[in-house]
Amino acid sequence: MKKLFPVILIILILAPIVFADNLTNEVIILSKPEAENQTANLNSENQIKVGVYVLNLGKFDISTGAFTADFYLSLKCENVCPKQDFEFMNGRASSVDKIIDRPSEKFYRIQANLNGQVDLKKFPFDQQNIQIIIEDKKKTIEELEYVPDLEASGIDDSVTFTGWNLEDWKSEAQIHSYEIYNESYSQYVFTMPISRIKINAIFKTFLPIIFIILVMLSSFILDPDKITTRLAMVGSALVASVMFHISLGNQIPPVGYLTFIDKFMVLTYFIILLSFTFNVFLLELYERKKDKLVMQIHRATEFTMFGVVPLLYILLFIFFS
Repeated sequence: MKKLFPVILIILILAPIVFADNLTNEVIILSKPEAENQTANLNSENQIKVGVYVLNLGKFDISTGAFTADFYLSLKCENVCPKQDFEFMNGRASSVDKIIDRPSEKFYRIQANLNGQVDLKKFPFDQQNIQIIIEDKKKTIEELEYVPDLEASGIDDSVTFTGWNLEDWKSEAQIHSYEIYNESYSQYVFTMPISRIKINAIFKTFLPIIFIILVMLSSFILDPDKITTRLAMVGSALVASVMFHISLGNQIPPVGYLTFIDKFMVLTYFIILLSFTFNVFLLELYERKKDKLVMQIHRATEFTMFGVVPLLYILLFIFFS
């Protein structure tokens, strides 16, 4: 069993990395060839082809979903563009500079403060969608319809998003209904999926807890006559885990559900509680002078926990990620 200890140690450390790779592979890549199927020819005077070309993105605030965007917006029509007055449905423009003003084409450079919905259920392996959503202020879909212009859309190669991987973009038009007013409006939505850098998430989130658990599990190797030392090691692991969990909670806003790291920490608390209960039980037997039974239990569990605990974490990643 002692020969298996290095193998179990490697499995415990590498398991989050392997499953993190599986999680990130679940990101839906919204590719340009797929988006090309959404192109439509202008066959009506009320249609406007819309293109967005992103020049820069500001820091994404995970607590509010707020970010800043600097981009070109192009509006093209078959003949003469209908009179329209667009607005951003998920924020406000801080500056709008009109570069081209022709009857059939409008071209702007816009800087906007925008926000989006935040889903942290898979934190720290979460993926978010940052969007630019445009809708006309007055004209319903019967009067004005947006059509994606893929040739005029994209993200500049120089754009970087600190702390995140920027995935491929998606451009689409959709209908936004206001049932209370019995009206529907055409919306143009430019979506940029982003995902966390998994190596950063592993080293800053899971690695400290893994080493805390390894230190605690090493207490099972100590002889039963050092049971008070074993209890002190388990207690220290509990304190360290709670403090680390609090620091992780400060990184994200309060949410009404458990994130993946919360589930990971609940399992960690459960393992620490079992270890503490087991050592108290062993201490009670030791105080009753049942040395033979204590040694039998000690030999049975000395290295067994190094196999059971990694298995529990692997099951967590499989069924709850």
